[in-house]
Formats: sequence, C-alpha cells, structure tokens
Amino acid sequence: ENHPCCLDGSVKSSPLWRNSNVQLFLVKLCIGMIDAGKAYNTANKQFVNGIRELAQQSTKDEVIEVGNSILFDQAQRSIKCQLQTFVKEDLRKFKEAKKQFDKVSEEKEAALIKNAQAPRNKQHEVEEATNSLIATRKFFRHIVLDYVLQINVLQSKRRSEILKAMLSFMYAHLTFFHQGYDLFSELQPLMKLLVGQLDQLVVDGAKEKRDMEQKHSTIQQKDFSNDDTKLEYNVDADNGIAMEGYLFKRASNAFKTWNRRWFSIQNNQLVYQKKFKDNPTVVVEDLRLCTVKHCEDIERRFCFEVVSPTKSCMMQADSEKLRQAWIKAVQNSIATAFRDDAEVSRRSTSTGSLDSGGEPKEKTLKGESALQRVLAIGGNTTCCDCGQPDPRWASINLGITLCIQCSGIHRSLGVHFSKVRSLTLDTWEPELLKLMCELGNGVINHIYEARREELGARKPHPGDPRHEIEAYIRAKYVERRFVRRPSDEELKMKVVNLSTRVKRLSNGNSEILSPRPPQPNPKARPSSASSESAAPKPTASLCKEMVVFCEPKEYSPGLQLFWASCSCSLPDMAEALAHGAEVNWINTEDDKRTPLIMAVHGGSLVTCEFLLQNGANVNQMDTNGRGPLHHATILGHTGQVCLFLKRGANQNAADIDDQTPLTIAVEAANADIVTLLRLAKMNEEMREAEGPYNPSGDETYQDIFQDFTQMASHDPEKLNRFQTYDSQKQ
Repeated sequence: ENHPCCLDGSVKSSPLWRNSNVQLFLVKLCIGMIDAGKAYNTANKQFVNGIRELAQQSTKDEVIEVGNSILFDQAQRSIKCQLQTFVKEDLRKFKEAKKQFDKVSEEKEAALIKNAQAPRNKQHEVEEATNSLIATRKFFRHIVLDYVLQINVLQSKRRSEILKAMLSFMYAHLTFFHQGYDLFSELQPLMKLLVGQLDQLVVDGAKEKRDMEQKHSTIQQKDFSNDDTKLEYNVDADNGIAMEGYLFKRASNAFKTWNRRWFSIQNNQLVYQKKFKDNPTVVVEDLRLCTVKHCEDIERRFCFEVVSPTKSCMMQADSEKLRQAWIKAVQNSIATAFRDDAEVSRRSTSTGSLDSGGEPKEKTLKGESALQRVLAIGGNTTCCDCGQPDPRWASINLGITLCIQCSGIHRSLGVHFSKVRSLTLDTWEPELLKLMCELGNGVINHIYEARREELGARKPHPGDPRHEIEAYIRAKYVERRFVRRPSDEELKMKVVNLSTRVKRLSNGNSEILSPRPPQPNPKARPSSASSESAAPKPTASLCKEMVVFCEPKEYSPGLQLFWASCSCSLPDMAEALAHGAEVNWINTEDDKRTPLIMAVHGGSLVTCEFLLQNGANVNQMDTNGRGPLHHATILGHTGQVCLFLKRGANQNAADIDDQTPLTIAVEAANADIVTLLRLAKMNEEMREAEGPYNPSGDETYQDIFQDFTQMASHDPEKLNRFQTYDSQKQ
C-alpha cells in the first residue's frame, strides 16, 4: 500500500517513524524499482536483439524491415529513454536529499550527546550545548520536511512515469501486431500453396527415412572387430577441409601433457579445436614450409611430428593405419599447395576467418577484423594488379591487397619481392596492420604504374589468362618497367624536403634526431611522448647537437630512403625502394647509419616494421658499434626494443664503449626495457637447453612480448612513464 509519509511523525523523528517510513517506503521501494528497472532494461535489450536477429533473416523484405524499425524505435523511446531519465535525474535528486538528511541526523545526535554531557556547574558550557541543540533541531526539522517531500514526490512520480512508459509501449505493440495481421491477411493465397508443398515434403521425408533405415541395417551387418575410423584425403571437399579427425597433441609446456583435440587440414593450414564452438587454433600457417615424419623414439605408439622452421608439433593417432593416413594427408597437402593450381587457390578462401595465433594463448586482433580495416583504405577494395573485387590476400612488404590468383603469382616471385599473407586466415600483428593502412593500392600503384599509360601497357582485368597477368606483375615489380625514374634535380628536391621536414619536427620538439646519443644515465636520458613509439623530446644539452642537413656528395635513392625513414614517411620510403634504394644503405657521411637506425630516431614503430619486412638487417651497426637495438634502448623506445628482439636482434652485442643494450637500460633505470631484454635472454637459454623439442620458446615469454606489442601499438603512453619521470627530474 502506497500512502504518503506522516509529516508529524517525521518532525518527531521517532524510531518507529524511521523504520516504517524510511526503510519500508524508501529503501525497499527504491531498491525494488531500480532492480526491476535494470531487469527490464536487460530483458528489453534481449527483446530488441531478438528483433534485430529476426530482421536479419529478412533483410530484403522492406515491409518487415519498416515494421521492425518502428517497433524498435518505439521501444527505445517509450521504455528505455523514459525510465533511464527517471532513474538518472529524479532518483539522483532523492539520493542527494537522503545524504543531506543522514548528515543532519548525525549532527543532531551529536548535539544531543553534547547537551547531555554538559556539567551542571559550568553554566557557559550548558548554554553553549543548549543553543547548539536548538539550532540543530531547527535545521533538522527543516531538512526532514524537505526529505519527506522528496519521498512523496518520488513515489507519486514513480507510478505515473512507469504507467506512462508501459502504456506507450503497449500502443507500439498494438500498432506492430495490427500491421502484421494486415500483412498475413494478404498472404492467405500463398499459405494455401504452401500446404500442398508441405504434404510433398512429408512424403519425401518418409522416403528418406526408409532409405536411412536400410543403410542402417546394412552397416550393422558389417564386421567392426578391427574398426578404424575411415579417413580420406579429399582436396575437393566442399567445405575446404581436406581431412579431419581426433588426434592427441603434446603440449609445449614443461609437463609435456597430451590432450585430445579435433584436427583438420584446411586452406593449406593445420588447425585444431578443443570444442566445436571454439575458434580453430592454427598449428602450422603454411604447410609448404613444413615436413612430417614418424616418431619412433618416444614411449607412445603411433606418433608423428609436423616440423616447421619456427616450431614443431608432436601428435598421436589411435592406430598405425590412422597415422599413415594423416602423414599421407599432410604430404599431399604440401604437394597440392606447391602446385598452386587456380582451383585449389579459390578453395583456400572458402573456409572464412580463423583466429590463428600459433599457440592457443596467443592474442589476436579483437573487434574489427584485419580484413575490414585494410579494405577501408582507399583503393584496397579491389586487387591492386587486376582489379578483382573483394580481395582476401595482401603483400605485407608492399602494402597492397591481392586476389587469390595474383597472390599465387606474387608468391612465385619470392619473398625478396613480395611477402604474401591472408587477410582472413593469418595472424596480424598491430604494427603490421598499421603498415598496411599507411600504404595501400592507391599509393603503390601511383609509384609502380606511373608510366604505364605513357608506355601503352594494358592493365589486366579479372578473368584474363594467368600467363598475361603474371607477365604484367613481373614487369611491374621485378623489372619495375612502369616506375618513373626521377631526374637528379627532382631527387635533390625530394631529399631536401625530407630533411627539412625532419628539422622542422626537431625544432617543434616532436621527434628528435640526435647525431651522437649521449652516454646513457638516468639524468641525461631524453624523455618522450610519441603517438606510436617513444620519440624523445630535447634536453638542453641536445638542442645544440641537432643534425643540420649538409650538402651530400651524391644524391641517391638510398639517401631518400635514409631521410624518409627518419621523417616516418612510408610513401616516400616505398618510392625510394622502387627507384632502386638498398634497404641497408649506409650513410658514410653520418656515422655509417642505416635507414633502420634513422627510423628508430624517427620514433615510428610502423616505419621500422616496413624496413624489416623489406629485408633490413636488424643487427647492422654504425661507426660507434651501435645497432638499432642500442639506439632504441638509449632513446627509451620500448615498442621498438620489443620489435627488434622478436626479429632476432643480438642483445649481447657491445658498442665501442663496451656497453650492451641491457647495460644501457639498467643505467637508465628503464624497467620495461630491462624486463624485455632479460626475458629474451632467458628464453634464448631455455630454447638452447630444450633443443628441437621447443623451438618457439616459453609460452610465458610469448605472452609477455605479445602484451608489450599490443601496448606499443594501442596504448604507447603506458610505455613512456619512465621517460616522463626523467623529464620531470630534469
């Protein structure tokens, strides 16, 4: 029963009034209303999701789409918006009034206690306590009246708001179902036709049942005393799965436990699942790089091993017959992949996207897929070379998207020209995905097809013969026939502009190029704040040592690549490589630095990734004996340190001052880099100790490096905390 709170009882503030009104009418009703509101919001969301799923089943039916849209809109406005406004505004005011009431109640209790404790023989204390009690009581009565008013207003408004919302929602449903009734009335002739078709389906179903019973009886008569699950390698399977079945897999942890998993060979990959709903985990991303062999030197029977350049996977079949079948299936898959037949290539995209990660714990991209992000770049929705829509492959060192046929041709060129990767099946590291988004088909075609129309060369179209497309691709990327060679003056202007851009960035305290990094110590190390990696800000001692562009002895594409790497301009870097720049070009006029070292000073993780994908030497040193890992450690670029260690950088190399990257990081008190270097060293020692049984290293090491990679790409500020601390000390 909802009756107004008693005003007289509220002024007296008796315990009976407090329990009966505040707790009963206030706490229970409000908490109940909030809980009911939350439950209703949850149910309403589920209801709306149900409407969306229903709408997806009939996306081409405009009548149903309009009806669902109207109901969805009415539900949002009548229920969610009104009740949320009531909870956020009216209930918030009530909570503020309650806080004030509780505070004044405590003050009144304190005044009563103080008045009771006042000694009889100290008149001034008695008067002070009495006056305080009178003032507190007066203020309390004023607050409690306001509080009771808020309670009654909230109760009254609660009833009207909920009823109003429900009434609107009921009208929305009435309109929706009335429209549905009208629609179904028009469908009566079709429904009569469906009755006849349904009768035919019943007859067909009965016939299929008789056939299945006959097959069942035939199978029961067979001898299963020596049963082996029948496995056949079927390269022409409709679902793209050439072979599948249960195998035991030996884990890569320290205990070497065996677990039963569902394995399958699909799209030139070996994958497995623990449960049907789980995303497949990729064991081998490209079977062409693998070999398979029997394992007779372990205690378990029927074992075989798939070995790739980076790791190996030990598996066990249930019988010798099944082991031979799996070994043959893997060998046939390798042979089929090498033939690179067009029909096989088309099937390789039929399975869809796998959450591949090499190991079950490896983290992959969340949310928006690599395919969606790459295709969102201008020009990437069609194949870069033939214009085929909806490409599913990419060349990661060129930064372009390709159709399945062109990807096979690019793969045949060799990895020194093009490194092909699937946009749906392969793992995409964050820095590699950003590289693809920085370039794209438009940028690369502007470089590699600059003279195509001038030379009268015809660009292939979808459906053209393979040999014509292959000839065009070889002319484009291997011979670079359509690249426009710059004149000496154009090359000079390009280099000067890039060096000017670096100088402007340096003067703007954004990204600094220090010609000779100082000896690392906690007080003199440069601080940083870059969008992608840790790019240092200038200290007082460095401002006088900014690199000033001097007239070189010769302008070359290598010099363009050198300055473009420092200015983090991937299009200019791609252009320099197309013009014949050597990716490991050495600037003899600047301490024998390479483009990769300049990319470190530029502060961009993506620039370093681009150079590494195009064959940059991660261990090439300058005159001071410092490689890219040294420079990244000196500048505190944690993301770049992580990248170089993953690419095999030698952390034991010492410079001319006999300092290793670990020594520099310890002196600079950079805990993140010290952690990475020590983990990499420990993992290297573990790999040497375990030998060929665990070539990929410890799983904990893989997880930590994956976390640092994600942080360097998505939240670089977390890796800059040590540099920020240093800059504050300075």
